[in-house]
Amino acid sequence: MRIVLFYSGVDSFNYFTDQLCDEFAQRGHQTFILDLQNPAKEDPHSYHYFTEFLNEKVDMAIGFDGFGIRDELFIELWNELNVPAVNILMDHPLRFHPTMEKHPRRYIQFCCDRNHVSYVKKYFSDCVAHTAFMPHAGTFTQGEHVKPYEERKYDILFSGTYYAPQQELNRINEYFPKGDMMHQFYMVMADYMLAHSQETTEQAALATMRQTGLQVPDSQLKTIFRCSEPLDWMVRMHHRERAVKVLADAGLEIWLLGRGWENHPSAHLSNVHRIDDRIPFAETLPYMADARINLNVMPWFKAGTHDRIFNILLQHSLPLTDSSSWIDENFRAGEEIAIYDLEKLEKLPEIAGELLNNKTKAEEMIERGYEKVRDNFIWANCVDQIIGTMEKENV
Repeated sequence: MRIVLFYSGVDSFNYFTDQLCDEFAQRGHQTFILDLQNPAKEDPHSYHYFTEFLNEKVDMAIGFDGFGIRDELFIELWNELNVPAVNILMDHPLRFHPTMEKHPRRYIQFCCDRNHVSYVKKYFSDCVAHTAFMPHAGTFTQGEHVKPYEERKYDILFSGTYYAPQQELNRINEYFPKGDMMHQFYMVMADYMLAHSQETTEQAALATMRQTGLQVPDSQLKTIFRCSEPLDWMVRMHHRERAVKVLADAGLEIWLLGRGWENHPSAHLSNVHRIDDRIPFAETLPYMADARINLNVMPWFKAGTHDRIFNILLQHSLPLTDSSSWIDENFRAGEEIAIYDLEKLEKLPEIAGELLNNKTKAEEMIERGYEKVRDNFIWANCVDQIIGTMEKENV
């Protein structure tokens, strides 16, 4: 097959694109990566060489979050060339209503949460004919050196960004003026989400509608979901803030890698260390490998996955994470992965402390989790599913 993939302005997506490209190439397929950031003509990923690649039949175009697929230019191009477009969503589909409503004729959409698949089938079945669940993937490297657990530099590491939750909530002001009925609706919904950590964003919206007596037609209901995006970000940042704070307040040493942590309420504590503002995604993996425990807070995926968990285990470290129904079905808590409960966050320091002090147990959990991910949740598995879906669905 001949396959087109894309670089965008999102560094992690570029890394994932490289992983897919390498896996396809190892299987003998021809690939071309188009850099959407307008590289110079002589750049190997430029539009100039993209045009040359299109001189022969293309079998598939693959993008993350709609890059290379959702723009009018590409919709027309893939339709004209009759090329199937594969869109791998890395976040909730409520962010991508326009893409789901208008996309290339031959279109497959993958979601990283089973609830997301249900959302698409319930509200967009008339325009998205092919959607399926596909877990995230981690990067597997053979023969890597594993640093002994007791010699690692970091006790607990968290890799990811932080924004003040109120800052995210204030984005509602861009949609509705204060005092407006819908502004009040979203303030009520925000409180509901903070009080119900097991419910999805769309479940919270529907519950708030019942609570406030708001009734709208289905067409407007989708708009209510779409405008919930700031709350989706707010609640995930709220729990990132809480998880780090409870560990910091307990006196545990924690290192934070990513943007915005200087604004965290615990940033001033002597046991809270910031490593860097922002580094390329690929360079975060060695940091993971040098940590005994890597903290994870799920991005409000209640029936889904996150690549951070898989990459932590493939770097021979231990993920300490809240859970989802999918994680509960596929990993054994205390055997292959360490789980904490957002509803009982006060127990998080005790869980972390026991793992830090029990080297044997931690290493056994890492080894079992490593084998589980290596055998099931690497980029080779994604390629298998993409190819299998293309053949099965006959898009």
